[in-house]
Amino acid sequence: MDNRESGRDVTNRRNIHRQRAQRLLAMGGILAATVAMMSIAMAAETAPPRNSIVVEGNRRVEAETIRAYFHTSQGGRYDEASRDAALKSLLATGLFESVSIGGFGESVVVRVTEAPVLARIAFEGNKKIKDADLSAAIESRPRGTLQRAMVQSDANRIVEVYRRAGRDEVIVKPEVIDRGNGSVDLVYTITEGAKTPVRKVEFTGNRAFGSRQLKAVIKTSAHSVLSFFTGGDTYDPDRIAQDRELLRTYYRSKGYADASVSSATAEYDPAQQGFTVTFAVDEGALYRFGNASVVCNIPGVDTSQLSRLALVRSGALFDGNAVDKTTDLLAIELSKLGYPFAHATPRITRDQARQRIDIAFTIDQGVRAYVERIEIHGNSRTRDYVIRREFDFGEGDPYNKTLIDRTERRLKNLNYFKSVKITNRPGSSPDRVVLDVETVDQPTGDINFAGGYGTTDGWLGEVKLSERNFYGTGLDLRSSATFGQYTRGINLSASEPYFLGTRVAAGIELFGRQTDTTSYQSYGTATYGGSLLFGTPLTEQLGVQWRYSLYNQNITLAPNANGLVASLPIQQAAAAGPAWVSQGGTTTTFSTLDNNKSPTSGVRSQLTQDLAGLGGDVRFLRTTSDTRYYQQINSDVVAMVRGQGGYITGWGGQQAPLMNTFFGGPSMVRGFAPYGFGPRDLTPGSTRDNVGGSMYFATTTELQSGIPGIPDEYGLKASAFVDAGSVFRYNGPTSFGGQSVQVADKNIVRSSVGVGLTWASPFGALTVDYAVPLSKAAYDVVQPLRFSAGGF
Repeated sequence: MDNRESGRDVTNRRNIHRQRAQRLLAMGGILAATVAMMSIAMAAETAPPRNSIVVEGNRRVEAETIRAYFHTSQGGRYDEASRDAALKSLLATGLFESVSIGGFGESVVVRVTEAPVLARIAFEGNKKIKDADLSAAIESRPRGTLQRAMVQSDANRIVEVYRRAGRDEVIVKPEVIDRGNGSVDLVYTITEGAKTPVRKVEFTGNRAFGSRQLKAVIKTSAHSVLSFFTGGDTYDPDRIAQDRELLRTYYRSKGYADASVSSATAEYDPAQQGFTVTFAVDEGALYRFGNASVVCNIPGVDTSQLSRLALVRSGALFDGNAVDKTTDLLAIELSKLGYPFAHATPRITRDQARQRIDIAFTIDQGVRAYVERIEIHGNSRTRDYVIRREFDFGEGDPYNKTLIDRTERRLKNLNYFKSVKITNRPGSSPDRVVLDVETVDQPTGDINFAGGYGTTDGWLGEVKLSERNFYGTGLDLRSSATFGQYTRGINLSASEPYFLGTRVAAGIELFGRQTDTTSYQSYGTATYGGSLLFGTPLTEQLGVQWRYSLYNQNITLAPNANGLVASLPIQQAAAAGPAWVSQGGTTTTFSTLDNNKSPTSGVRSQLTQDLAGLGGDVRFLRTTSDTRYYQQINSDVVAMVRGQGGYITGWGGQQAPLMNTFFGGPSMVRGFAPYGFGPRDLTPGSTRDNVGGSMYFATTTELQSGIPGIPDEYGLKASAFVDAGSVFRYNGPTSFGGQSVQVADKNIVRSSVGVGLTWASPFGALTVDYAVPLSKAAYDVVQPLRFSAGGF
């Protein structure tokens, strides 16, 4: 029994202990839950509710939108750091003029002043720059909010636009006009001020070429009496950047492969009220071409065939243009051979001691990539298709960097744009490229008024109107009217550089011209008609023009005050009456000139042939040629050698008409009068007129130089020359009305020596020559002083 009782006691004690343990666990759980609930309650009390942020002053912006910019700190409160972050974020939206955050502890008060809405942005006082150009320069936009900082930044942007247009004294004042209901007008009042010109253009470091020659290369020019017409004296940072590249390219084409323009600085001189622009040139050494080769890393390509395309010649002066053109030719030829991704890279090896450059055009297979899109920007006037037609490829074609560089040069040479830049960016896949063409249009219309006096035409004036990019289509329109003492004329022309989408240029020309009796000729002439022209470049240096002309020509006689009668050949031509001339012809031009306006090196040669008799009243074949060669002697002196000649003959049993033959004068040999030499009718009682020859030749040797002490920007140039030539072989009638014609036709070489002065004015070249004949025929008419003016 005792044992049984002892066992029950043990069991009871165990149950008691178990119950105690369960009560302790229950009490611990309750305690833990209580602590957790208290923590939650405390946390809820620590983080103020969102509606505890009071927003004041808002009208358009929702209060909840403003509260969204507030975030509690790690302590769960809107402390100083969180409030400061919210303040900065709200101000950064640009929706508010001012924001203040107040309150303490759990209470946050946000007071805002909303920025007014811009109803209108206007510009006043601007005459030189259009509203559209100013709107494009600023960042503020209508229906946006007024931001004071942005308004001032936009004012500075407008100032920069005017500075680029050469007006450094511009003043821009922004004014905000309250329209009520939270909207305002923003008006920029502009005082444009006078144009700030470039007063001086200087060069440092140039030894091979003088300042006069380098100024002919760049577009920026110093202020002069001509600046009103040329506009080159305007300070324009973009133009100066282009001038740096023009100088580098010029040096590179003259043998200076390492030449660079390290800087181009513009300093404003208050005393001169203008800029002094200084180009710092580092010429480097003068190089010649050494060995030239083509190395092809593409199997199966005939290297010898490609080598024939190279324009580089061993021993010749280094010419960067020849290197670029060779690279282009190789890329085009490889594309024709079925390798559109191939590109040629010129590898240059310099021999400093011998001053020679070995060049190897290395051809590699490029990355296979295709042009996905060509996107054109900035052309506010020029049509997209005018730009796209300068590309040798289209969208979907292989990407070739060489052809892209070639296109960029073509677009710049159009002279439609102030700047052109082609860049690329990745397309929709790794093998796709998007081309971005960024252009800035420039004015392409011109109006010129010219007046002058010529020893041939007397007093005369001329008006010229031209537009080389008509309504952005690339169409070139020109018109001119001339009225003078002895001559009147009109000319209208239009040309399309891409006729029917091809690289053939087409044009039409209508013309009319009348001349009166002068002291050099006893008859008047009248010519009127038109021409159709087609032309195409065969290479970078060679081009051909084909034309068809239909015109009416006539000779009119006037009474002679001295009682003399017109020469018999002229009487016969006048008696024949008006004649229609129907002729076709070609002109082939080859040019390597470095500068078409003021050449210092290179050759320009023209061969012209005309065949009349494709219908009409007359039949003849006429051939003329004119070749000029320029060579730099030193930094200021250029030598020019010229040779010209021509021949005309009738066919089909006809003689060449008198009006279409050749007459010797100052255009061949200076020192002689117009119609001053050549076959002359010496029949007694006649006016002793020049009756024209069927052949001529003329040569000129001339030295050209600037004038020491006279600023280059005035465009004055002096020359010394020797001329020689002759017109001979009269093929006209030998009798008329039973009278014989006594024509003096001696093939005597006429020659002269003289000096000249030329002014490159906005109206054209104004020239004064004084020449002394060295050899002549007894019946020739001399005229030592010759003056011509105007762009005629």
